[in-house]
Amino acid sequence: MIKYNPADFEVVKNIALTFPSTEESISHEGTPSVKVRGKLMCRLHDSGEFIPIRLDFELRDKYLDSHPEIFHLPDHFKAYPYICMWIHNYNIKLLTEILELSWKGLATKKQVKEYDEKSQN
Repeated sequence: MIKYNPADFEVVKNIALTFPSTEESISHEGTPSVKVRGKLMCRLHDSGEFIPIRLDFELRDKYLDSHPEIFHLPDHFKAYPYICMWIHNYNIKLLTEILELSWKGLATKKQVKEYDEKSQN
């Protein structure tokens, strides 16, 4: 039984796919996801309630502290470099910022350098 609505992931997916070398994929329990170089960047959780986004621990803690109404951390995710965003409680600017940080953590140093150089022009 499917507990999630794939449409809830569309905004996140569309932003994530704007970064170089990202690709649409299927992940845990058949949920939609985005990967970078074969590594999970973000996905719709099979509960349909939130979106785990890969983010290193230091950044994760910063955003958990600064935006507790948007992000949370279920016990299952505490040992992993992910932050969980409530499905409908976000703003596009913050979401784009988090996804860019996630992408930078998964992309090659060369990709990040090229992206940063292009962004400055």
